[in-house]
Amino acid sequence: MNDTLSVYLSGANAFGDFAREWQTRMGENFALAPFSPATVAGFGARSQGFRLRDVMFNRFESAASLRTTGPRVGADDHVRLWIVHRGLWRLGEPGGGTEHTAPAGRLLVQTGKLSHFAAAPHSTVQVLVLPAAEIRSERGRTASGSVDSAEVRLLTAHATTVRRMLDGLGPAGVDAARDTLAELARAVVRGGLDDMEPRLSPALAQAARDLADRRLTEPALSPAALARELNVSVRTLQRAFASEGQSLSSYIRDRRLDEARRALITPHRRMTITEIAARWQFADSGHFARAFRNRYDQTPSDYVASAAPRT
Repeated sequence: MNDTLSVYLSGANAFGDFAREWQTRMGENFALAPFSPATVAGFGARSQGFRLRDVMFNRFESAASLRTTGPRVGADDHVRLWIVHRGLWRLGEPGGGTEHTAPAGRLLVQTGKLSHFAAAPHSTVQVLVLPAAEIRSERGRTASGSVDSAEVRLLTAHATTVRRMLDGLGPAGVDAARDTLAELARAVVRGGLDDMEPRLSPALAQAARDLADRRLTEPALSPAALARELNVSVRTLQRAFASEGQSLSSYIRDRRLDEARRALITPHRRMTITEIAARWQFADSGHFARAFRNRYDQTPSDYVASAAPRT
């Protein structure tokens, strides 16, 4: 079985609506934790997630503080990866043990039951839950790391792709998506990546695209730089893109051309064509014009003229 959850709720009946939706979509294996009365009364949150057979992934954004109430939370045979993007999350060990704190930018890997978890207002976390046997982590052990690692970025990129495409997957696709999540979770925990694993190619390509899109104006952007950032070889990264019918260099060039084209027709544009070419890392306006014409069958000047409002 697999299902998706995408809700934003606030108001007097928000928690009850959320709990019913969670139960329907996620099922008994991922039962919702019991929450404190204050959390229930002030509940407001956005939840986007999915269930793939025995694996669950959810992105949760809380508008108010929240806290579970005991005696225990979770299941003994689950391992959880808590990826904190904003705010602060706290996880308590059973029996009055240590409370682990995860601020924004940190990851906690935890196995077995918790005494509680809590979050500060305006906190955002992604949580992957899967069978503990997939990770072979010691029960009760909590490990910490950075969300900026290449392995975490691959995991979240793959999860985002799965959530978007899950409704269209057949049984074989669901199995492959589930197994890739487990493989990436193992890579996160052991801090390394088997870059010969073919199931990781789509997630690797997506993570590279995400990085490239944020750095299109940087002169140092290249396949080699992205491979270093993602902790894989250039050959592995190029192979991931080749499986999708496009080279990484072509992707970077096309995305720069897309952004340059938008800049050309931005209202009240203050940059010249030469300045736009430089901003998007073309060697000069001549190289920019040739690349632009090859892509759009027009020179930058002709494109500006054709896009201008007619009087």
